Amino acid sequence: MSHANAALTPRARLRLARLIVEDGWTPSVAAKMFMVSTVTARKWAARFRAEGAAGMADRSSRPHRSPHKTPEVLTREIVRLRWRHRLGPVQIGGRLGVPASTVHAVLVRCRVSRLSHIDRVTGEPIRRYEHPHPGSLLHVDVTKFGNIPDGGGHRYVGRPQGRHNAQATARRTGQRGHRYRPLIGTAFLHTVIDDHSRVAYVEIHADEKADTAIGVLNRALAWFAERGVRVERVLTDNGSCYRSHAWRDACATLGIKHKRTRPYRPQTNGKICEDLERRCAGPV
Repeated sequence: MSHANAALTPRARLRLARLIVEDGWTPSVAAKMFMVSTVTARKWAARFRAEGAAGMADRSSRPHRSPHKTPEVLTREIVRLRWRHRLGPVQIGGRLGVPASTVHAVLVRCRVSRLSHIDRVTGEPIRRYEHPHPGSLLHVDVTKFGNIPDGGGHRYVGRPQGRHNAQATARRTGQRGHRYRPLIGTAFLHTVIDDHSRVAYVEIHADEKADTAIGVLNRALAWFAERGVRVERVLTDNGSCYRSHAWRDACATLGIKHKRTRPYRPQTNGKICEDLERRCAGPV
């Protein structure tokens, strides 16, 4: 694939080569027209004579052979020390007698350069699971966020103005706490994410009751159905709204299977938190 600053695209290479080969232009004149060197013009003309238009496509710059590449035995030993002992490039290089830069290059190539990519219990690389098609599994969860007062909170406008905004919002909503302290309230984000495509459906509500969660599920399934996705099962945590009989009956009525995560194991449903962090970190 051509890089951003490439002087010639495959189409421009073809035009350049045809001017030289078919129209009889000299390489120097054609090179000046396309603002490249004469050597480059001769190269594309020679490739056009040998391979035709197909030779103008991009090729990999990877060498055919790498005589100085790290031996496979040494690569396995570096990865083993990384997995089993969680050592850094300097410590591994000291044990094996190789430069730390070489160790780091091997770790990057084997995708174990970050300890967060290695399971702490087994020492093996973390393997992400993904269901085979959209609708096979939906992750459902509720995430809580503090509401922002009208006009902005103290982190944005400063504490004096933020306190004034909070009081004005409390007067509008009528929510007061201990010693007449203004309460801004909490927003409950009911999130539904497709495991395969990571497409998300989110609604903001004032509570996480079973009736609210069931309403979100019905609307989410209708939203996915409009896009041709048939939902087979949903995965939730062990929140009270998802353990209720109303939720169980709603899933039975909709014809979907309900699964719950293992208690005290939020990582099973962690794709929702990961997706929210990614969306909040940058533009959606």
